[in-house]
Amino acid sequence: MNDSRPQSAAAPSPFPPIADYAFLSNCHTGALIAPDGGIGWLCLPSFDSPSVFGTLLDREAGYFRFGPFGINHPTARVYEPGSNVLSTTWKTPSGWIQVRDALTMGPREFEDQVTPHTRPPADDDADHLLVRTVRCLEGTVEIDLVCEPIFDYGRTPAEWTLVDESRHAADATGAGQTIRLQTDLALGVEGNRARARHVLSADEECYCALSWAEGLAAPADVTEATRRVDATTRFWRAWLGRARMPDHRWRDPIQRSALAIKGLTYMPTGATVAALTTSLPETPGGERNWDYRYTWMRDATFTLQALHYLNLDWEADEFMQFVADLEPTETGALQIMYGIDGRRDLTESTRDDLSGYAGARPVRIGNGAFDQRQNDVFGAVLDSILLHTQRSQRLPRRLWPIVQTQAQCASEVWREPDQGIWEARGKPQHYVSSKLMGWVALDRASRLAEIRGDSDLAGTWRATADDIKADILAHGVDDRGVLRQHYETDALDASTLLAAIFGFLPPTDERLRASVLAIADELTEHGFVLRYRTDETDDGLSGKEGTFLICSFWLVSALSIIGEQQRAHDLMERLLRIASPLGLFAEEFDVDTGRHLGNFPQAFSHLALIEAAARIIAAERIGELT
Repeated sequence: MNDSRPQSAAAPSPFPPIADYAFLSNCHTGALIAPDGGIGWLCLPSFDSPSVFGTLLDREAGYFRFGPFGINHPTARVYEPGSNVLSTTWKTPSGWIQVRDALTMGPREFEDQVTPHTRPPADDDADHLLVRTVRCLEGTVEIDLVCEPIFDYGRTPAEWTLVDESRHAADATGAGQTIRLQTDLALGVEGNRARARHVLSADEECYCALSWAEGLAAPADVTEATRRVDATTRFWRAWLGRARMPDHRWRDPIQRSALAIKGLTYMPTGATVAALTTSLPETPGGERNWDYRYTWMRDATFTLQALHYLNLDWEADEFMQFVADLEPTETGALQIMYGIDGRRDLTESTRDDLSGYAGARPVRIGNGAFDQRQNDVFGAVLDSILLHTQRSQRLPRRLWPIVQTQAQCASEVWREPDQGIWEARGKPQHYVSSKLMGWVALDRASRLAEIRGDSDLAGTWRATADDIKADILAHGVDDRGVLRQHYETDALDASTLLAAIFGFLPPTDERLRASVLAIADELTEHGFVLRYRTDETDDGLSGKEGTFLICSFWLVSALSIIGEQQRAHDLMERLLRIASPLGLFAEEFDVDTGRHLGNFPQAFSHLALIEAAARIIAAERIGELT
């Protein structure tokens, strides 16, 4: 008898829970490591390259494990404090070991030919190495190395060649790519995989390294491997040391969020990917699976808010230079998303040969929403430029043309329907959040024109902003005085929380208060916020979805803004308690099972965490003065 009930997010599965993966980064690409020590996701050489290890999406799409033989559940997994370096401690029947994993970073010694820079290279850069070291703490432990890369998203098995007679290096080739596995263990090749086994005794160490660097350079011994991992820890700590961190009980989650956001930044161009992964399901076993390895313009303003709040002005400037370099569409507008190298074409395809995470199909490469009309993009770009201008106290000459074109585009399209902030694949509508961001666009453009000394343009744009506000208040508010999802419905939408965050209405306005409280009371499951109710919204897809973590963090901010400090604080505490074991957040949270859903780790969730924490901390500090 078939079970027709929806698949549970906690259904027994060979796929580890999404939140149980550890995230590594070298600011060019990232890796996810499962609790058993297997690399579940790694794309080479950059975030949006085809995967080489992809068991996250298919259990036969590439595997790389370095750990104790026959033991799959570690005793402890932690990040080395202040870093994106993972330390895993294992107990076996005969002893204890510690494994350290890092996508290594070090002093820049020469021009990067693997992923060339368009931004000025920093003092430290990626080594283009995944380095893994093991140290035996007590007793004896049998170490097992299994490396089975499958190139091009699991399509092309590796062909292995031993590099030398000592069996300490082997090259894997496939799909026009070659990577090198180097180790101090003796390697053997078994079909499409390389393997090694060795018994470590107390205080002994060994290592392996995967290289895609120029010339396939790799550590020659465990001393050099350890040195590179140590240098990576120092890099992250030095970077974090430049950030302003509040001395507050939420300091650690803010730090982890900052490290995640930096880890999702593509250093060669300054772009930030929305998430490391593609096609992790929003609905267990369903079709709501998207490729998030690109840069969304709507993330721009939240990225700038977070970076400037943390005093990370260099990263903020790098991101703004990336935006300034982007090629607009034929109308002069910026697309809603771009590739991390600035490319415009993100044509979507599916990989039907992959099973998908826990059977969630299709697996998508590319994102078909890249050419959608989403009128909120102008507000996000212009708000970020205003934030950056106020911080740096100057409006760079190369940004002014963007201000003009985006303000002009917003002026021309704000009356037209679009797909909305959530990229609904149903009929275009007059979404309130899109109108709201149109108001943000013209309001910020007017203020930027004042900074530049152009009073005529400032007045023109201010008048348009006033028209948009009047239109929203005439058509976008229901009989209860609550902001609607779009003009043809009374359904709620969490995106209207942006009215509070962007200052559309003053905190004392009853319509703003009613809207925030309606979402808190009516658009939540166990206190966590839904984007919208899928049975009330034509988004072109089937299936339910989990609560959106960014929306819950937006609600924290909005509650704080309208003076509901206790409710804001309570929700913030609940959100922080559902972080992954390593302090990371995916896109969504399934309240029935306590499982994370969607792509992981999600930059938007961490950006919203920082913004929400900043709001509450600021309110607490002000309260200390009154």
